[in-house]
Amino acid sequence: MISKIREFLELHAFGVCSAIGDKLGIASSRIRMWFIYISFLTLGSPVVVYMVLAFWMNIKNYILNAKRNPLRY
Repeated sequence: MISKIREFLELHAFGVCSAIGDKLGIASSRIRMWFIYISFLTLGSPVVVYMVLAFWMNIKNYILNAKRNPLRY
């Protein structure tokens, strides 16, 4: 049951923690854990940072895909 919930969240979340973990070489589960701890300690302010990073990653993917699509031009 817990593994199904984890898989659902990892597939449908924005992937910010996974991207940070890949770049820094740290397990994404540890980054998620620290993100939750910091969110509780600072009353949710990292959520704003998370949303900005998710937006940036999404826009970056759209820009890169548009440049590589030969049918677009």
